[in-house]
Amino acid sequence: MKTIGLIGGMSWESSAEYYRIINEEAKKRLGGLHSAKCLLYSIDFEEIEICQRNGEWEKAAQILTDAAYCLQLAGVDFIVICTNTMHKVVNEIQANINIPILHIADITAQKVLSCGIKTVGLLGTKYTMEQDFYKSRLEEKGIKVLIPKESDRVIVNTVIYNELCLGKIVEESRVKYKRIIEDLIGQGAEGIILGCTEIGLLVKPGDATVPLFDTTLLHALGAVDFALE
Repeated sequence: MKTIGLIGGMSWESSAEYYRIINEEAKKRLGGLHSAKCLLYSIDFEEIEICQRNGEWEKAAQILTDAAYCLQLAGVDFIVICTNTMHKVVNEIQANINIPILHIADITAQKVLSCGIKTVGLLGTKYTMEQDFYKSRLEEKGIKVLIPKESDRVIVNTVIYNELCLGKIVEESRVKYKRIIEDLIGQGAEGIILGCTEIGLLVKPGDATVPLFDTTLLHALGAVDFALE
């Protein structure tokens, strides 16, 4: 079993889900008292959020690179960055370490394509929805990406930072997300990518009439796949 290096804390609410899913899956596959070999480096999300808000992506990249380097020195075999948005700086991190990073968008795209889906709606932070670093990774694999209209992007982003990252699950927000999802389906989305690792805490498979691709779940399962190869 390879040792997984997790860069978490962005937010810790979803990092806890990563830890749970990875260990449950390891036990399921290996049986007995097995659990996953992993090290977690938990970032102070306040520092990262300030960098995001101020457009200081190089500074954010350095914080995550330092974490990845520490994990490499500690002996992990590969890195899992437990957030979608910070994959914006994945190339900068990868350039400074000698072990692979398991890219969340690649894992997600693989699952989308395996379901025969070519058009998806994407929910996430405003950075993930509006910038190209994530969408282009999907589009390169032949997946068409739809995003909500601007007013709905504000709703999605606000719920993530003001509620989900703080552990608040609000039913009114679930209703808003369901309406936004239905709007994307009306535009032609055959599936919906929950492209923020907290959204799966709020939105569940029964909340949509098309498949939901929970990136937290897919990334965590992909980490177990890679660890057991």
